[in-house]
Amino acid sequence: MNIRNNPFKYGVTTLVLLLLVGLVGKWVVGKTSQNKVTYQTSRVEKGTLITSVSASGTILSTGMLTVNSNATGVIKKVYVKDGDVVSIGQKIAEIILDQTGLEKYASAYASYVQAQNAVNSANNSLRSAIASAEKVLDEVKGHDTDETLTQKESRTKAEVARDNAYDATKSAAANFTTAAYALRLASPVITAPYSGVVDNFGLVEGLVVTGGKVADIKMDTLPVVAVNLNEVDVSKIKIGQKVTLTADNLPDKTFTGKVATIDKTGIVTSNVVSYAVNIRLDNQAFDLLSNMTVSVQIMTNVKTDVVLVPSSSVQTANNQSTVQVMKDGKPTTVTVEVGLSNDSQTEITSGLNEGDEVVISSTTATSKSSSSGSDTSPFSGVGRAGGNVRIGPGF
Repeated sequence: MNIRNNPFKYGVTTLVLLLLVGLVGKWVVGKTSQNKVTYQTSRVEKGTLITSVSASGTILSTGMLTVNSNATGVIKKVYVKDGDVVSIGQKIAEIILDQTGLEKYASAYASYVQAQNAVNSANNSLRSAIASAEKVLDEVKGHDTDETLTQKESRTKAEVARDNAYDATKSAAANFTTAAYALRLASPVITAPYSGVVDNFGLVEGLVVTGGKVADIKMDTLPVVAVNLNEVDVSKIKIGQKVTLTADNLPDKTFTGKVATIDKTGIVTSNVVSYAVNIRLDNQAFDLLSNMTVSVQIMTNVKTDVVLVPSSSVQTANNQSTVQVMKDGKPTTVTVEVGLSNDSQTEITSGLNEGDEVVISSTTATSKSSSSGSDTSPFSGVGRAGGNVRIGPGF
């Protein structure tokens, strides 16, 4: 029977042929599709690797101290100007005290004399207590095993009296220091409390003063910065390590220094242990003010002439490190041994040579006649900007 005379059989045959053509066409298109992989690479180079500990610090001292006065009255005479070098005790200015200033000075002087007398009295009491204690100790000498109760009581009382007398001298000395400072502030003669260079001097003859800042004195001492580190970071710190510092209000300046002291005792705050580290700057930095906050980088290791790769190119699993190295346009996995590393670079101690090209990221793109897709490799998203771009066949 002729197929063309049977409409149903003719339609089925046509449908089958169309399906076959479609399948063959899809197979041909699929066979001609090609995956293209783009590799971002970086060349292995030799260089210097620096590891560091970052912390926030506070300026403890700046090498600049303030001269103050509580005296009130009129400036009679000035003896210095900005830039002058002064020594401790040298005259800076004289004031004609007003009534309030005279009363302050008289009161401060009376307190000073009283404190001085207290020091003398405490010293006399200490000498007496020491003599009494020595006398009692001589009496009980040689009686360590058969000391009577009366002898023990006498010895104990004498030792307690001696110790109390010693404490009294320390207290009297502290009070005398406070009184002497108050007298200096109230004095009509302003003197330099430190040796150094006068700066920010604001007094002129005839000026009415009511107390306050007189000047700054720049000293030869170098600024000191304090930082607190946790127990992990402090274990990396050693005396003499180099430090760089920056301050938010001085964005164009970087200061250098060295680790000066490390407190190994530690302070516990809210169950967290911190260790104080003091840093002494290499040079004067009068731009830095006391109690200012600074950002600190302590260099814990510096290695020169080492083989370096981007840290993002190193993959580590099961205690084994590998990198992808481009060979003949294709990436090859190479096992490497790593040394020091920081956030951006890793030292390679074996497995790579200077000039090798390592993969830091890759992207796979699939294109067809009517659609396209993309696939991302395990490296995608972990590389850093820069490097070379290679295009190779999929596999």
